[in-house]
Amino acid sequence: MRAYERFLDYISFDTQSDDKSSTFPSTKKQLDLAHHLAEELKALGAENAEVNSNGYVYAVIPASKGSEKKPGFALVAHMDTALEMPGKNINASVIEYKGGDIVLNEKLGIVTRAKDFPDLEESIGEHLIITDGTTLLGADDKAGIAEIMTMAERLLSDASLRHPEIIIVFTPDEEIGRGVDRIDMKRITVPFGYTVDGGKVGELQWETFNASEAVVTLHGITAHPGSAKGKMRNAMLVAFEYNALLPSYEVPFCTEKREGFHHLTEMQGTAEKAVLTYILRDHDSGKLKEKEEMMEKAAAFIRTKYGADAADVQITEMYRNMGEVVGKHPEIMEAAVKAMESLGIKAVIEPVRGGTDGSRLSFMGLPCPNLCTGGHNGHGRHEYVSIESLDKCTEILIHLAAELA
Repeated sequence: MRAYERFLDYISFDTQSDDKSSTFPSTKKQLDLAHHLAEELKALGAENAEVNSNGYVYAVIPASKGSEKKPGFALVAHMDTALEMPGKNINASVIEYKGGDIVLNEKLGIVTRAKDFPDLEESIGEHLIITDGTTLLGADDKAGIAEIMTMAERLLSDASLRHPEIIIVFTPDEEIGRGVDRIDMKRITVPFGYTVDGGKVGELQWETFNASEAVVTLHGITAHPGSAKGKMRNAMLVAFEYNALLPSYEVPFCTEKREGFHHLTEMQGTAEKAVLTYILRDHDSGKLKEKEEMMEKAAAFIRTKYGADAADVQITEMYRNMGEVVGKHPEIMEAAVKAMESLGIKAVIEPVRGGTDGSRLSFMGLPCPNLCTGGHNGHGRHEYVSIESLDKCTEILIHLAAELA
């Protein structure tokens, strides 16, 4: 079976996580895909394939003959999909892309415009899997799962393919930052791994953002609006003022490459109380600290103007730049580069403008750079992946295994 066939099967499962949930995994529906994958791994002949009580899927591909003493490695991908768009009832279709705009939904006027997504030009002549524009696609990260599963089938069915022991792990809740909260590290008995959670073919990443969350609470004073002069302090208006104190050019719309940002992800409020939730990101830990201090300084200004009880900020660390760990193990990256080069694919090494499960796994003792999946425009209605890219990324995994054997 080819990777795209598996992918089309996996996206039929609604696995969207829920950052408001207190359960683990955050949504029970993720378990439906987890059990499906475990059964498929068993049918392929993988060893110790199972879903544990926390919703993680584990399996082992034993080393090929002659490679038993080589260091093994892990492959990690996540089952959940992002919250920005609906993840159920995905109406996917396959088109041969010949260039230009793609009409996703004529009735609703939803179009993926080539001028807005210049990477489309690289896919001319390929067969794109797209949505009808009302949901995300789920290539992040079901493309990675499909590629790992297809690699597993190939290795387990062809004794001539060399590889060390490979431990497969599929995680829940990566999109809400809980992907490795309850991972069983005792089951990952290898010295390093790779997350398969990247973008276009050739992407290879060993650095991520450092990440924090800032929750800003603005406290107001209520009064009847007819007699509020000199009394009312509208928390929502103070919240607008707080946000205006932050640099307008340090937001995702204005930043790229190694430039960090602050990003307002959610706002709730009444005249009495307003809450702003921000994510803070930077590859440089020192610059992230400056962003955290900026949030505090803005709150201090609000308190000076409106009173000591007017604003408070709670900052929580989310993850750190895995480059601090992976950078000490260049051989892991070199193996991935060689695997790509053996297929005529140029490795594009660049920092992730985000994070992966590998961000935290690296600091848990498993150096874990990130490999491409072929997906584009994750988390939105314009997400797509090509059949050809799914095949190429599967081959990268197979050649990587051989490189490490």
